Amino acid sequence: MKTIVGLEIHVQLATATKLFCGCSTDYRDDEPNTHCCPVCLGLPGALPRMNRKAVEYGLRVAKALDMKVPEESEFARKNYFYPDLPKAYQITQYDKPLAVEGTVEIEDDEGHEKIVRITRVHLEEDPGRLVHVAGAAKYSLVDYNRSGIPLLEIVTEPDMRSPQEARRFLNKLRTILEYLGVFDGDREGSLRVDANISLEGSQRVEVKNISSYKGVEKALTFEVTRQKNLLRRGQKVTRETRHFMEGRGITTSARGKEEEHDYRYFPEPDLRPLRVAGWVAEIDLPELPVARKNRFTAQYGISLNHARTLTGDLKLADFYEEVAHVDPALAATWVADTLLGELNYRDMSIAAVPADRFMELLALLRADTITDKAGVQVLREMLDACAAGSPCEKPADIVKREGLGKAAGDEFSGIVEKVVAANPQAVEDYRAGKKGALNFIVGQVMKETRGRADPRELGRIVSECIDTSGV
Repeated sequence: MKTIVGLEIHVQLATATKLFCGCSTDYRDDEPNTHCCPVCLGLPGALPRMNRKAVEYGLRVAKALDMKVPEESEFARKNYFYPDLPKAYQITQYDKPLAVEGTVEIEDDEGHEKIVRITRVHLEEDPGRLVHVAGAAKYSLVDYNRSGIPLLEIVTEPDMRSPQEARRFLNKLRTILEYLGVFDGDREGSLRVDANISLEGSQRVEVKNISSYKGVEKALTFEVTRQKNLLRRGQKVTRETRHFMEGRGITTSARGKEEEHDYRYFPEPDLRPLRVAGWVAEIDLPELPVARKNRFTAQYGISLNHARTLTGDLKLADFYEEVAHVDPALAATWVADTLLGELNYRDMSIAAVPADRFMELLALLRADTITDKAGVQVLREMLDACAAGSPCEKPADIVKREGLGKAAGDEFSGIVEKVVAANPQAVEDYRAGKKGALNFIVGQVMKETRGRADPRELGRIVSECIDTSGV
């Protein structure tokens, strides 16, 4: 039973002012309803005025996705009533969008490259936001600070075949948007997704307003299971709109799915059509993720996997380029493999890591002053300090304070002899040809020496000790 997924992604564009007025978009830490004007509230007589920067950002995305920009696009009124939309219609684009027919390349579930087609991108205004009061209150509050924030809606064809493909697509799209500098992915609610999903031959269900990449994958996974169970029991999948309850990982029915004619679209009379196709040639795109990945492999000689990981996030790519001066290959391994793992464990951002301190750590590793194991310990102390908001101590000072400087293996002969004597079964296994037994003993010695010895040299010493010992 083939799974069919299409996405509608709403991206808040990082303009300084709203789409149709001069109100600031920097509202998140301010009191509710302090970034509003008659245009935001849709008061009688208020007239919208187009934000040129929002159009430029939309065209920048269209060019990056290799889309066609029609000679003329047009705004429309989408009529519906919600408490957070006081004028009872949303200004959006309908049958004449800003751009059409683009592509994004992703990896499919078999590891092959595949194309996800982009149907259209269009501009529209964000509505306000309902604030539900905790407890048993019989009312909700409305905050119009978000009303009028410029959104770029990116609509795909139903080309994805699993929740995992949908998540990979979103990760790829987010990276492209960050490289373009048109949105701030760190801002809460800056990217929201409506996911359409169906099983081949049955009705389509839309899951609305999912605000995280993990949430999209979870919601779609739940829907695949739910819809399969319905069909297995001989029931029909109902065409409807559903909510995703992220805390419980389930979707719940919200309402029957509206048809386009339910919204009674008609042209927005207060805005002239956009004729901006001529602007596209003047837009200079920055280096995009694929180009940067190729440059990393060519310029720094690092593996394709490392280059793919490092360019998958703009801030991470910038960080790598800053620390690569020490040693590009060493930096790639330590950033992509070690540092990212430690950051994920702590739920920290790369922005919290001082590049100069990390370069000092790489220099110690390159000079063979510390082992990899001691390097990890130093890195963990650095990150723990960053997470606690403390000054990041110099790696050399941590090495000195903790006595982590690399030592010659011969210094640990006594410890080696003690560990060998304490593990007769492992010694016997090693002599019987089990190579893993030697690694076990080396690991025990490393634990005793707190990672100060070179494991390869230690392996030689342990091997010699076993050969000459009577254990």
